[in-house]
Amino acid sequence: MNNKEKAGTEVSGMDIHEILKHLPHRYPFLLIDRVIDYKVGDYLIAIKNVTFNEPFFTGHFPVQPVMPGVLLLEAMAQATGVLAFRTTNSQPEDGSLYLLVGIDKARFKRPVEPGDQVRIEVKFVRNMRNIWFFSAEARVDGDLAASADIMCASKEVTA
Repeated sequence: MNNKEKAGTEVSGMDIHEILKHLPHRYPFLLIDRVIDYKVGDYLIAIKNVTFNEPFFTGHFPVQPVMPGVLLLEAMAQATGVLAFRTTNSQPEDGSLYLLVGIDKARFKRPVEPGDQVRIEVKFVRNMRNIWFFSAEARVDGDLAASADIMCASKEVTA
């Protein structure tokens, strides 16, 4: 809980330190830089700043660097994980993880390149028997880059 939450005021975003509490991912696989808005049990909007220094650009592609579509899907899935943890008021340290279990209707509309800022919007659809369903979009400068329906499952982990 951060200072704003302790003071009882509404919190609408999360910085990287708060994100690190809600995702087990670390470099080079943490793909969310900031949460700019969310509503527990409803939606989350996150930012991924894409830089030329990303490790995947050395091989994808050296002449025309493009962020792999599968990593856009992963960034959207990470945003759903943050929303699920916030909705259940839990964190990975509480002994659970949200694992990606399915992606439907994935579509890629424009390449994401170095210098782009990806705005990731995820919406909670429903929860059925421990499976969480979300709709997700990734946009650059307002243009749709990718979209998908994402399913995650809560899994208890043991050390």
